[in-house]
Amino acid sequence: MAIQRTLEMDFATALNKTQRMRVYDAREDVTAIEINTAMNDIIAKNIFSDTGGELTGIIGAQLVSKETTKFNL
Repeated sequence: MAIQRTLEMDFATALNKTQRMRVYDAREDVTAIEINTAMNDIIAKNIFSDTGGELTGIIGAQLVSKETTKFNL
């Protein structure tokens, strides 16, 4: 059994769209403060751009866990 954790971060863009970034293999114990700091750094450094425009704000974030069980057949 394997558990994959993905941090999904949703940002607002200059063109009023939502841009989602995913971080795979996220730590299980990541905190809201760490996520908020990282998201604010991403916005401040303005290094990502998309067809939706520059990132302008934080919408939200979630940690998604996916459990996979493989069978030997």
